[in-house]
Amino acid sequence: MTSSSPAADPAAPRSAHLKRTLGLPSVLLFGLAYMAPLIVYGTYGVLAGASQDTAALAYLIALIAIVFTALSYGKLARLFPVAGSAYTYTRRTFNPHLGFMIGWATLLDYFFLPMVIWLIGAAYLSAAFPHVPSWIWIVAFIVLTSVLNILGIELANRFNIVLMVVQLAIVALFVVLCCHYVTAAAGPGGLISAEPFFKPHVPFSATMAGAAIAAYSYLGFDAVSTLTEETIAPEKTMPRAIVLIALIGGAIFVIAAYTVQLAHPGAVFKDPDSAAFEVARKVGGDIFVTVFLAGLILAQFASGISAQASVGRLLYAMGRDEVLPKRIFGFVHPKFKTPALNIAIAGAIGLVALKLDVATSTSFINFGAFLAFTAVNLCVIRQFFNAKGGANAMGVLGGLLFPLAGALADVWLLVSLEKTALVLGAAWFVLGLCYLGWITRCFRRAPPEVAV
Repeated sequence: MTSSSPAADPAAPRSAHLKRTLGLPSVLLFGLAYMAPLIVYGTYGVLAGASQDTAALAYLIALIAIVFTALSYGKLARLFPVAGSAYTYTRRTFNPHLGFMIGWATLLDYFFLPMVIWLIGAAYLSAAFPHVPSWIWIVAFIVLTSVLNILGIELANRFNIVLMVVQLAIVALFVVLCCHYVTAAAGPGGLISAEPFFKPHVPFSATMAGAAIAAYSYLGFDAVSTLTEETIAPEKTMPRAIVLIALIGGAIFVIAAYTVQLAHPGAVFKDPDSAAFEVARKVGGDIFVTVFLAGLILAQFASGISAQASVGRLLYAMGRDEVLPKRIFGFVHPKFKTPALNIAIAGAIGLVALKLDVATSTSFINFGAFLAFTAVNLCVIRQFFNAKGGANAMGVLGGLLFPLAGALADVWLLVSLEKTALVLGAAWFVLGLCYLGWITRCFRRAPPEVAV
């Protein structure tokens, strides 16, 4: 998953109004680039193991939950035609305190996202170069991306679009090679199978555990909501774009997982963290492995730069608005005009990757995401009951039943996460509650609003 593009000079003045130039195709491209389609292979082995070889069904279940949530994001984008997020929507719909807690929960995503990206990249490089210790790759990723972000070197939007096209091409080639491998072994009939979706001996709880991991690949479908103020007719374009991004991404993930499972049935790999490397060699030989590895590492590296820059930007905004100590988090490097201390903090947190695996670290990210998704669905339900005319204004289906289904699905995915992730997430949430109590003098005043 790609994070938002690196922030511009954080000390620069903010524009009062943004020019509306983006149509539906542009918003779709941004959303798909943000999701990084190639990530489906980066986490495939972990997902196949957790779901007991029902990865395709796990992606489909996650897609259903995501689509309900995407519909809710669309409703809120129509109600609040400004750059928004789960934090913004919760703050406006409920109250600033609850909004702060949702923002605090998603802060965990920002901290762990660069780490997961570096972990996946290191796992695949270790598979290609087994004599080089994994920790060397992790440290190299952290140092290189930190230096680039501190220097303020940004990736051009044009490069991100080209990178997305390359990713889609590699995914398409991987799918074709898997299909060719299956038909060569079992004939055309081998391409039609229920095995990737259903196995009698696999409990549904295992598939749900896989779906909780699969949701990581979808993160970013909602990122386009931050482009609302730059979008033409956002009240129409944004709801359609958010849902289409989720559906297109879901189709890619389900098809990719389905074909890989057909080509490599079972969830046994030399290393689950780099399983797709093994499958790529099996179906495409050394040439395709080289192409696949180059594309994956390039995508991961670009994502790592953007993700770490996003952490620095968010921490800077919190320091600037005095939610966090301004002397540290509001610091801007006098020469490079970047939040250098925040970028260094993000890099230091990334060193935790030396002690974690992909499965656990993605679960940490999904904890905050599922809480945010649940809050977005509850915001729509609250707006439904607050609206004059209620059912007539929003519709019972879109204003009540769909968001209720989305909230329940998100909670189910949340409780299906690893126990370690639930414990850490709960501890982080309690820490945030204590911090909120301190900065608001025992909840007697509203917390500062973070403008990001």
